[in-house]
Amino acid sequence: MKKSASLFNMVVLVAALGYFVDIFDLLLFGMIRTTSLRDIGITLPEEVERIGLMLDNWQMAGMLIGGIFWGILGDKKGRLSVLFGSIITYSLANIANGFVQDTSIYAVLRFIAGFGLAGELGAGITLVNESMDKEKRGIGTALVASIGIMGAVFGGFIVKWVGDWRTCYFIGGGMGLLLLLLRIGVYESGMYENIKHGNASKGNILMLFNNRKRFTKYIAVILMAVPIWYVIQLYAKYSPELAAAIGVDIPEEEKKNIAINGIMLAYLGLTLGDLACGLFSQYLRSRKKALLTFMIGTMAAIGLFYLIGAQSSFVFYSCILLMGFMVGYWAVFMSTAAESFGTNIRSTVTNTAPNFVRGSVIGVNSLYAYFKYNAGLDTVTANLLVGALVFILAFWAWGKLEETFAKDLDYVEA
Repeated sequence: MKKSASLFNMVVLVAALGYFVDIFDLLLFGMIRTTSLRDIGITLPEEVERIGLMLDNWQMAGMLIGGIFWGILGDKKGRLSVLFGSIITYSLANIANGFVQDTSIYAVLRFIAGFGLAGELGAGITLVNESMDKEKRGIGTALVASIGIMGAVFGGFIVKWVGDWRTCYFIGGGMGLLLLLLRIGVYESGMYENIKHGNASKGNILMLFNNRKRFTKYIAVILMAVPIWYVIQLYAKYSPELAAAIGVDIPEEEKKNIAINGIMLAYLGLTLGDLACGLFSQYLRSRKKALLTFMIGTMAAIGLFYLIGAQSSFVFYSCILLMGFMVGYWAVFMSTAAESFGTNIRSTVTNTAPNFVRGSVIGVNSLYAYFKYNAGLDTVTANLLVGALVFILAFWAWGKLEETFAKDLDYVEA
């Protein structure tokens, strides 16, 4: 496949719409967590939070395992095989989610949905990076991320408009199946076709661990992006608990929408931030400088949240929007992951890295739950302790990354 100079080609369009559906389905549970659990008999607030964390962990565990499976498949059988297989898996799982009656089946289906969702983004980003001119691929990735992340905003409107949580799951699954029609017009990566019948080891995940320099680079790519999901999880998805903890005055009739509003605004910020960070990295001709700027900005935004966030619901939501903008370095993170490794393990990296980042939510949830329920700390202190650890690791990771802007990607790992 000839490299495209156009930013608005079929690969970018399909990857963006695929990520749009991915994000819609991924964040849907966070928006309907309280409503769905209460509807199946979980009514105590502390039980809603505890079981919600458990279901989140099941979904993210599915993404961890799915990221490995789809990543290896993408390097061994091609990027398109992942696009088709993953979307069928998560679409059917989400449709089935609309019929759940108890938490055990809910957990199994969230695991399967997470497993399927793990393949969408990595395959799309790999195709975009391998099919576009090296000077423009960063903008292409930013467009994919910015359009895709709007799926969360769209999801918020759908949840508010439709109301019924079961119908929302049916819509998410149906959107995925419709997306399959667009996939027919996408061709396999030319770089992958060039090595498909060669002797290079393809999809060998052990290659990420049998070389110290490569392993350090891989771990650094992952840890650098964990703050993004720390913010999404504890400031957006669990915004109702945080609002109560800092004493935000929110009318009773609006409390049921706190999580929906928090997720929508965080992802609206992410949409703008991804585009801004992508363009900023192009302007600087540096991925690393753009990443550092937005990581520091995220810490500043969190500090501002605790300084003024309790003043009113407007300020509270505005701070969540700002935090969402500052963690909008997801697209540059994905570009860095794709640009840091050779063609023969690139799909493995671009599928496992973002899903290990998403899967870090298990660690974030577990630490938060330990600090709050075992150590007896308050919500804010537990939150900040988790954040401190996340950012220490992220800044260490940033120091280990190499600059990848305009790097030639047509090579294999030995």
